[in-house]
Order: sequence, then C-alpha cells, then structure tokens
Amino acid sequence: MPTVLVLNGPNLNLLGVREPEIYGRTTLADIEEMCTRTAAEAGLSVRCLQSNHEGDLIDAVHEARETTVGAIINAGAYTHTSLALHDALKSYDHPIIEVHLSNPHARESFRHHSFLSPAATAVVAGAGAKGYVHAMEILAEDLDA
Repeated sequence: MPTVLVLNGPNLNLLGVREPEIYGRTTLADIEEMCTRTAAEAGLSVRCLQSNHEGDLIDAVHEARETTVGAIINAGAYTHTSLALHDALKSYDHPIIEVHLSNPHARESFRHHSFLSPAATAVVAGAGAKGYVHAMEILAEDLDA
C-alpha cells in the first residue's frame, strides 16, 4: 500500500493542552488517527512523525523521498524560519500539503511568511484538526490524477 508521510514539527506533541484557544483540544494522537482513517479510505497508509528537532524533520524528508508517495507537513514554527527544511522539501519529488491548525495570516506578523509554501502543492490553514483530513483528501485526489 502506498505510504504518505505525516510530519509534525516542534511543540505539536503538546496539542490539546498548549494554547487550546488557538490550537484546539484535539491531541496529536487524535490527528494521527484521523489521518490513518482518511488515508485507509483512499487505499493509502501513513507514517507519522513528530519532532522538536529540525534535523530530525529534514532526515525524515530525505528518507521519505524513496519510501512515500506524498507528504503532509505542519512544521510549526520552523515554517517561518527554516531554509534547511525548505531545501529538503524541494528535493522531495512528490506532492506536499502544508497544514496550519490556525490561520497564520490572522496572527502575529512573523507568522505571515512561510518558507515551506513554495515547495508545497497546496496549503490548508485555519481549519483546525480537520485541516489534516482535508489535506489527506487533497493528496489522495492528487495521487489519483
């Protein structure tokens, strides 16, 4: 079964308890289950990884180049700071959907720029945890095309 990488960056391990007024009460485990279920409906499997370390995220993208057919990424704050993660994603020759739980354009100005968007096929922002489901649906449709 083709595999999709679901990659989550720093502090997303604290979903459900960290600033729930912004990020909601859904946990990362809940999101991973939602992704797994949505992927299975499309005939896909998922590999989920969360790390607070930029190098781990880059290594995961490098490995996924040969083992996955697409990626969903919420890089957390690295979205706005990491040229290295941008470069890794540019080397990934499969569809990439960038996800943000909140709408970064409605927040602090430093969140308005994404270094990852130029490498992404699509961006889903402001839909909360359901954004991951939407991202998986977009990815599945893109893979069917």
